[in-house]
Amino acid sequence: MSVIVEPLPIAAGPSPALHAGVVLDTFRIEKLIARSGMASIYRAIDLRDGRAVALKIPHPQMETDPVFLDRFRREEEIGSDLNHPAVMKVFPDDTENGRSRRYMVMEWIEGRLLRDLLIERKMLAPERAAAIALRICRALGYIHRCGVVHRDLKPENIMIDGTDEIKLIDFGIAGRASSRQLTFGSLSQVMGTPDYISPEQVGGKTGDARSDIFALGVMLYEMLTGAAPFRGPNAFAIMNDRVVNNPVPPRELRPEISPALQEIVYRAMRRDPAGRYASAEEFAWDLEHQDSIEAEDHPEFHNWNWRKRPLLKTIAIYAALALIPIVIFSLLLYVARHTN
Repeated sequence: MSVIVEPLPIAAGPSPALHAGVVLDTFRIEKLIARSGMASIYRAIDLRDGRAVALKIPHPQMETDPVFLDRFRREEEIGSDLNHPAVMKVFPDDTENGRSRRYMVMEWIEGRLLRDLLIERKMLAPERAAAIALRICRALGYIHRCGVVHRDLKPENIMIDGTDEIKLIDFGIAGRASSRQLTFGSLSQVMGTPDYISPEQVGGKTGDARSDIFALGVMLYEMLTGAAPFRGPNAFAIMNDRVVNNPVPPRELRPEISPALQEIVYRAMRRDPAGRYASAEEFAWDLEHQDSIEAEDHPEFHNWNWRKRPLLKTIAIYAALALIPIVIFSLLLYVARHTN
């Protein structure tokens, strides 16, 4: 089955789904694909040329939410600017009289989510995991050269087809690398998904291209081992774990992983962004030339099974995370007062 985003729980109050056959401007609705509390995704046919597209239609109550509209416009703008075979395309409004309501027209992608593949297989052969990571690196290299940071890279935002070609999707919290704009809808909307966000994002920083590299390192770890490297009973505990602890070495979980591939994972997931791959191209080069990689000694992994839980640091992190919405609200209020 073709999908664009992962199905999400339906929040209270979303608008009724459009039924098959409804025509919206030049698009005929075929079926509902996914739904969240903010928008619905439909497969539709463009009646002008017969091509299949995906329509992302906000629920009416969200069309008056300035934070959501800012995110929606940013996703549409970034998606329209990008043009790469491994990145989902967003089509600009080219209807003759403009659209009758707000919605986004996206490329229809045949395939399934990488998350679905991992649920089915749990872990992938090391060669296959490395090949998929290499394709994701190439997509990241392209968007980074365009000045875009994804900021929410995860298996749910990677589409994969029957030949393991990938599409990078969902630029909902992506941003221009030069932009300092902040928005707040929820913790995950600002910072990404707890399993994959970088330590610097946990510390409240917006994140840059190296944050995407960290997230891909986490994804490669998961593809190789069948488990996320950082764990905890809730989102805060997971984020705290990556700040104070080191993951189980991949070869401890799966000895057939080569020392070179484990070294690549380590280089991508270094806690200090200055120590990570400086670019997706560097990451890709190592994946393509594993025979030339010498495994380094990583003293921090010698005691990987000793889990730290420093109370003061934990309290400080939780306090910093709790302050994020307050700071963002204050900034938005300040901007609103000085633009009127």
